[in-house]
Amino acid sequence: MKAGIIYLILCFFSISLYSQTNTYEIYALEYAKGDWNPLVSEIAVGSKVNDSLKANFVIWLLKNKNGKCILVDAGYIPEKPEAGYMRPDSVLQKINIKPEDITDIIITHPHWDHIGGIDLFPNAMVWMQEDDYTYFVGKAWQKGGFSDGLDKNDVPKIIRRNMDGKLTLVKGDNIEIIPGISVFIGSKHTYESQYLLVNGTSGKTIIASDNMWFYANLQYLLPIPHYTFDPNAYVAQLKRMKTLVTNTALIIPGHDASVFSIFPKVADRVVKIELTK
Repeated sequence: MKAGIIYLILCFFSISLYSQTNTYEIYALEYAKGDWNPLVSEIAVGSKVNDSLKANFVIWLLKNKNGKCILVDAGYIPEKPEAGYMRPDSVLQKINIKPEDITDIIITHPHWDHIGGIDLFPNAMVWMQEDDYTYFVGKAWQKGGFSDGLDKNDVPKIIRRNMDGKLTLVKGDNIEIIPGISVFIGSKHTYESQYLLVNGTSGKTIIASDNMWFYANLQYLLPIPHYTFDPNAYVAQLKRMKTLVTNTALIIPGHDASVFSIFPKVADRVVKIELTK
């Protein structure tokens, strides 16, 4: 009897410890404002709604009590100064995160504004879908390949990461790559883009990145224009995202500036993805 009680107590503390160390504080960090203000009808194919939206460029930080400091995407570094731009590593310093603190970078897809900044964080292990990597460094640049949104200057960056033993290639769907963080595929934003399901402080949270450009894509269940290999697959994953969380407010889009008015501000350009009500 006593042994059974002790066993139950140990199980309880083990579960509690696992939960604490594999739950993440999630932050969205705006590193570029841009001048992209599309209409709903321009970003959700098939919509006739002409409300204006405000876009921005974002990376996400996942931080837990176990020493993990993980970036989702790495932003980009422009060739010349841009109004409203701040280097991703500089934005992180607003919440006291130094470039060398970043342990991992999970790349959702290799478009220029998501992968171009990986060299800012030389210590980090980079995670990427294998099929997306293979297409990016190969067929995308062949005759008949689709390279729109890709920057050829980012190809040697990710290849160097691989040669330096700092790239982990993920193969497949619904895979927990780091405790508390699983990746999902199927949206076909790029050849095999991925999005994340994270154990967040407010519950299961999806970092959709560009697998959901704006809240409007989820609201109307409509695909983005042009930048998808399969519009039907894009919509299917929007529907799937709704089944993966208990609160759809915790599905976070890739370019919707309203994220920064919905969630609590913790510093200039930084909000915490956490429900306050």
